[in-house]
Amino acid sequence: MAWGIPFEIGNPVFLRDQAVTVQIPPTTARWFVFLHASDIRPLAPDQNGLISPMRGIGQLGEHAGNYVLIYDDGSEERAKIRRRHEVGSFDFRWGEQCTQAVTAIKPRPLSLNGVNEPKPMGDIAGYRYPVEWGARQKQLIVDDSVPWINFLWAFENSHPEKAVEALRFEPVCGTLLISGLSAGNARSMPLRWGKRRKAFLRFPAELSFDPGLDQHSLLDKIQVDLGQLITASPRLDYPTEDWEKTRQNLEPGTTLNEVLVEYTAHEDAAFHFVDGTRIAVRELDPGTAQNGFVLQAVAPADRLVILRVIEAGTNKVVPVKLHVHGRMGEYLAPTDRTRVPNPGWFENYSPDLCHGHHLSTYISGKTSINLPLGEVYLEITKGFEVKPIRKMIIVTPETEQITVEIEKVLHWREEGWVTADTHVHFLSPATAMLEGAAEGVNVVNLLASQWGEMMTNVGDFDGHTTFGTKAAGGDGEFLVRVGTENRQHVLGHISLLGYSGNMISPLCSGGPDESALGDPVDVLLTEWARKCRKQGGLVVLPHFPDPRLENAATIVLEEADAVELCSRGSSYRGVDPYALSDWYRYLNNGYLIPAVAGTDKMSARYAVGAVRTYAKILDHREFSYETWMNAVRAGHSFVTYGPLLDFHVDGRPMGSRMTMPSSGGTVDVSWKVASVTVPMTTIQLVVNGEVRESRTIRPDQDTGSWSVRITKSSWFALLVRAKYDDKPEMIAAHSSPVMIDVEGSQFFAAADALTILEQIEGAIAYIDTIGTRAEAKRYKEMRLLLQSAHRRLHNRMHQMGLDHSHTVAAHHSEHD
Repeated sequence: MAWGIPFEIGNPVFLRDQAVTVQIPPTTARWFVFLHASDIRPLAPDQNGLISPMRGIGQLGEHAGNYVLIYDDGSEERAKIRRRHEVGSFDFRWGEQCTQAVTAIKPRPLSLNGVNEPKPMGDIAGYRYPVEWGARQKQLIVDDSVPWINFLWAFENSHPEKAVEALRFEPVCGTLLISGLSAGNARSMPLRWGKRRKAFLRFPAELSFDPGLDQHSLLDKIQVDLGQLITASPRLDYPTEDWEKTRQNLEPGTTLNEVLVEYTAHEDAAFHFVDGTRIAVRELDPGTAQNGFVLQAVAPADRLVILRVIEAGTNKVVPVKLHVHGRMGEYLAPTDRTRVPNPGWFENYSPDLCHGHHLSTYISGKTSINLPLGEVYLEITKGFEVKPIRKMIIVTPETEQITVEIEKVLHWREEGWVTADTHVHFLSPATAMLEGAAEGVNVVNLLASQWGEMMTNVGDFDGHTTFGTKAAGGDGEFLVRVGTENRQHVLGHISLLGYSGNMISPLCSGGPDESALGDPVDVLLTEWARKCRKQGGLVVLPHFPDPRLENAATIVLEEADAVELCSRGSSYRGVDPYALSDWYRYLNNGYLIPAVAGTDKMSARYAVGAVRTYAKILDHREFSYETWMNAVRAGHSFVTYGPLLDFHVDGRPMGSRMTMPSSGGTVDVSWKVASVTVPMTTIQLVVNGEVRESRTIRPDQDTGSWSVRITKSSWFALLVRAKYDDKPEMIAAHSSPVMIDVEGSQFFAAADALTILEQIEGAIAYIDTIGTRAEAKRYKEMRLLLQSAHRRLHNRMHQMGLDHSHTVAAHHSEHD
């Protein structure tokens, strides 16, 4: 079977020196398809190695032979067989395909996940399988790099009413091997498939459908003969009637026995089902049902349309995140975007988002897209200050352009707030710039790092370029800066942002799974932090608190600028109470370390800025990467999954530290909140790690104030809860703190201080025992640094009268 055409291969015809005549049963047919190949005709270079005339290795156009149809009335019809036209050589040079013949092994789809590891078409030693990861991203395979390949050529019979009773093969130049012949009455060229199409398939409920491909790229319940199935995926059930009323990013439902099948096929092709049911492709429109199987054509996306997204009031084209689907839930991608985004880790860097089954892409604001006629459904979003749009449009044969206007309804940016994602991996700076602009993220921190023996984004780091600035050719509103995430699997990770000069290395230390096997523990997080600050950078403890060990020493030594509250790949989990509990320990002990947010984006499953930092640039200073870093250092920040907030304590902004006499006093806490993406439910005032005030708020915007009496040193922070209708309530936003030092009252929480001390002792124990030892001098320097952090906190604990025990590694005589 080749290209869905059957062949019975017995004794091939070896055509070289003399003609060969083969008798066949009298056959009337429009098409005679030959399975054949030619030898390789060597070139004849001159003494300088040059070739003239130059026809290529494939000897384009060389007359190799003649094939003759002999009719039962004695008449004949002859066809000239030319190299690289009607026949190809059994082993051909890449780039020298045939013009009128196809390789006998048809192209086939390939899954991304490696489940259908393709089987070679023959038992060939050394054949290049398994398919490498990079090649698998094409999601197709062409088996033409084999030691022997045959070709199919279709000879159109000028007299299909006459019976052919014999064929004569006449040699002209070189050798031809004819392995098989098939005849039929296809309506058109049998080797030319139609454009890619989709069909809706409903199969009997008692059948389970597996959309995975086997080693031959076949599905288990449905196949096609004169063509190729490309994909089979669950039909996505979007809320068609209420589309414009539903929220952004709402994932569609699926039905177990309904799938969308994508295929390319000849007009005479047919689908074949597991129970023997056969449905012709030409029966799909308007649709057909047989033996419980329903198969119906999906409207083809053949209308090329220009799509523009403009900002209300300015007519300016702006970058956005775009989703489009048709009536049957089929995803419709722009012409320059993938139809099947890859959500795998480090497997795709295209500007796409896989939010479960809900697919989107990022565009500059203007794109071309092929759409079906009729209803088409759009979703357009741009961050947390622009109202999301879900819109149904009707596409007609006259539709040439669609323009959608988006409206900015919240104006935090105009008040001096800028947004940032502190933690993004793998994207190119240009792609990070596009995704950031489309998500309304002003600053994207793209982090180079190491993963065992692999280094990522290191070539994008130069220690001085901020992409997107006016000096770099941008508009200065959306910036990308390449920093580094330096990591040690046990001690912890640290993000070094915006520093200048040489890359701070090593990027990773201490062996798997961050650095290479055998690497010693030869640098501490705190040392990386000091280098970063010396080079003018911002130090962030990423996906806080994990890995949960040395970051305690870094905070105690006051070498970190912020802790990062991370989304961990979910837009609905919210700020993790586990992370807050750990952060609160340090606030309770007087370490004023603000919060930032990062996604740790490492694949198309994550959106840049799904959780983001808002930082306010004060005093009407111009936005730049430097002023953004200063705003974070000052603690003028909050993290959010959608709600925006601002709050002041006695008129002082987030990040402030103020004093109060020993008598304490009452402070005025004022706040405002707003959200355009997720409905808010509750606002809470956190004081020293406990909820002091709480009230229900309006879902879109609210303001308020509290008067709070304090008698000891206290920190204040604001927390906003929110809830999508179909999801649990989450902590959707959290501010950095305001701290008040009351005279005579120190920030000190004994239980928390002890856990911080024990964490530092754990870091010392690790480098003392199982951590791969660096050379002696380096090891001693690291241990002294950790001991200095331990001593600083330990002395404070003794000053506060806290008696405590130590691990053996940190025991000292004062406790004997």
